[in-house]
Amino acid sequence: MDFTFTDEQKMLRQTARQFVDAEIMPNIAKWDAQGGFDPTIWKRLADLGFMGVCVPEKYGGSGMDYNSLAILCEELERGDTAFRTAVSVHIGLNSMTLMQWGTEEQKQKYLVPQAEGEKIGAFGLTEPGAGSDVAAIQTTAVRDGDDYVLNGQKTWISLCDSADHFLVFAYTDKSKKHHGISAFIVERTMPGFSSKAIKGKYGIRAGNTGELFFEDVRIPAMNLVGEEGEGFKIAMAALDNGRFTVAAGAVGLLSACLEASIKYSKTRVTFGKKIGDHQLVQQMLAKMEAGYQMSRLLVYRAGELKNKGIRNTRETSLAKWQACDFANQAADDAVQIHGAYGYSDEYPVARYLRNSKAPVIYEGTREIHTIMQAEYVLGERSDKKLNRMLPKWPFEG
Repeated sequence: MDFTFTDEQKMLRQTARQFVDAEIMPNIAKWDAQGGFDPTIWKRLADLGFMGVCVPEKYGGSGMDYNSLAILCEELERGDTAFRTAVSVHIGLNSMTLMQWGTEEQKQKYLVPQAEGEKIGAFGLTEPGAGSDVAAIQTTAVRDGDDYVLNGQKTWISLCDSADHFLVFAYTDKSKKHHGISAFIVERTMPGFSSKAIKGKYGIRAGNTGELFFEDVRIPAMNLVGEEGEGFKIAMAALDNGRFTVAAGAVGLLSACLEASIKYSKTRVTFGKKIGDHQLVQQMLAKMEAGYQMSRLLVYRAGELKNKGIRNTRETSLAKWQACDFANQAADDAVQIHGAYGYSDEYPVARYLRNSKAPVIYEGTREIHTIMQAEYVLGERSDKKLNRMLPKWPFEG
């Protein structure tokens, strides 16, 4: 596999880095403390074409490939995890899922304005009693004439108060267990829908996360994504893209930890020399670099499989698991390198450590991914071909 960047990808990285340095870095400490970022950021992301970076041009996107999406996520998380999370949910979980499973009418109505940045898309799967165990969801959708009536609750939903559309999963037939789950597009303006932000989060404080509530929400039958009972397959396909963007973001966090730690190691003096000259500090820096390089390779390998339309659940799981663990360890070491200053808001590394924990948990905990990889090794798990074609780049729509 050739991971050499194209000129277009190089330009994307440069543009994204300039955006992060100019728009995010000077403000993120304030936004993190306030618990939210300036909503006008959305328009600037859209103006740069980031909101539909790998959505086909015929649907309002830039038509770039999956590794371009990885580059964007890496650079955004270098600024702060909240911005990568927003793009992960909007593009990885929602838009790319609509591209694979949506009808032409759904793509025109929802995917196009999302790719153009006029609307924001999000994803509603997790519930208070259902995280890793997707089949434990309690939300239901009952057919009533030309509508479905949705009742239930979702939690830990990114962009809960910001998104215009949500891809929501609910049981249409509980007797079939996970084969009875279906997927729906829910609009914020539908009567009976409400949302509430979760306050007091440990990390990703600049991001909007919370709960969704559905009280007899009537959803037109045309908003069913795929067929009844395909919701579990759709959710798993979406997670293959979401986990990919999380892994790519972790590479960005590794980069941020390295940048901050190298800079501090060259200026801080102890025992008559720069701390970068102490071997134990060098060891931590070396581990960060190794984690950064290995994680990038795992991410781009998964991206190449996605570009070819090849099922990549195994490779994406491994990239997500390892990159997030490496980033969590790098952030911990970055705080250690900064010493007492690392435990304050004077330097960004405390925020990196707080932000690094959530990706180890969401979109498959490290324990879930460990089990998945063991099952692949033991031959107890295999990736069957989906009954919907995986989007292959160059995208034809």
